[in-house]
Amino acid sequence: MTTAPPAEAAKTAALLSPSPTSVPRPEAPAAPPVRRVPLTVSGLLGAALTAYVWSAHGAKPGVLLLLGLALGIALFHSRFGFTSAWRQLVAVGNGTGLRAHTLLLGTTATLFALLIGTKTGLFGSVPAPSGGPLGFGLLIGSFVFAVGMQLGGACASGTLFAVGSGQTSIVLTLGGFIGGATLAAWQFDLWKDLPSLEPVVMADHIGWFGSWAVTILVLAAIALISRSVQARRNPPPIGPVPSARGAAARVLRGSWPLAVGALALAVLGAGVLLVSGGAWGVTSAFSLWGAELVRALGGHPESWSWWQQPGNKEMLAGPVLADKTSLTDIGIMIGAAVAAALGGTWTLHRGVPWRTATAAALGGVLMGIGARLAGGCNIGAYLAGIASGSLHGWVWGGFALLGTWAGLKLRPLFGLGNPKPGDGVC
Repeated sequence: MTTAPPAEAAKTAALLSPSPTSVPRPEAPAAPPVRRVPLTVSGLLGAALTAYVWSAHGAKPGVLLLLGLALGIALFHSRFGFTSAWRQLVAVGNGTGLRAHTLLLGTTATLFALLIGTKTGLFGSVPAPSGGPLGFGLLIGSFVFAVGMQLGGACASGTLFAVGSGQTSIVLTLGGFIGGATLAAWQFDLWKDLPSLEPVVMADHIGWFGSWAVTILVLAAIALISRSVQARRNPPPIGPVPSARGAAARVLRGSWPLAVGALALAVLGAGVLLVSGGAWGVTSAFSLWGAELVRALGGHPESWSWWQQPGNKEMLAGPVLADKTSLTDIGIMIGAAVAAALGGTWTLHRGVPWRTATAAALGGVLMGIGARLAGGCNIGAYLAGIASGSLHGWVWGGFALLGTWAGLKLRPLFGLGNPKPGDGVC
């Protein structure tokens, strides 16, 4: 039997150990008691809506709603976000959240390669990759979206689960998000002809195995580089959230480790692809909801060029509760409400400062506009794009990091703080 030399064993142990932080992470406080009234209301709402969708529109929409409910539970219990992860990385060099992203992206890419490469789908669907054009819309949109994230306090998926958990200021972010996405759809003719190149999906050139291998190698390199940066900058640890005691209790009441959240989200996101044939997305529903509001007020969004595009036209003509993205979005909000109530943290935050409220609404508008210009958000472009082996997902992520840096510069104007190296947590 052979053993690794001491120096080599030490390197392996260092690689697998947690990245250093300036101080140890504080112990998580105990989770408060279950909030029974919000749990009952959200649970009944989820059950009733699922029963209605299943009976009115069939099994496929019903399953998509259930997947959305599970996504909301996983997002909240793991507090899996993109906004804070990029803020912590750019501000103080803490790459914990980014490394969780690489796990989510790598696992999703693996599942996508299996499903798309073998053309495995349910309900007659044929899974397809999410490829997007490479152009000025992508560059501008991803940058603007990331600025909006830092002002609004949440990304696309984060906005949904924060609203579900009762965070009042994020309701303003969601309202701005819908408004921005609707505005961008209305003014589609102003930006539809921005210069762009055709989508580049690696599987079209090197096959699904080659695409998967390249994606995994790049993600592994990013994870290693982020560890090196964190070791050099020695940032504050990420602040803990209330947690139930005991493994079984944590499954039901939270909090889940980021790695568990990443794996759960990857499996559920692959479930959306399996059932619908398309990747998990968020923001197309916001344009649809805004258009339905305009129509309810007497407007005619069906005359807009955006809603005359293939795919969009059918979306507007159909019922909202049969739309894939609307179902998963609604499910996320209800699922997050269930999870927050189970964790004892569901509450309505009152007395939002006016500058915070302004930043929330403005950030939402910027995210709505940015998502339309870029062809997606942190889920529909960044996650789905990279997992599909599409170059536009990587470009989206790079320009979103630049937008994060710009957003951090703007946050103090609205009374919003940024992590600092001397903080106890970030």
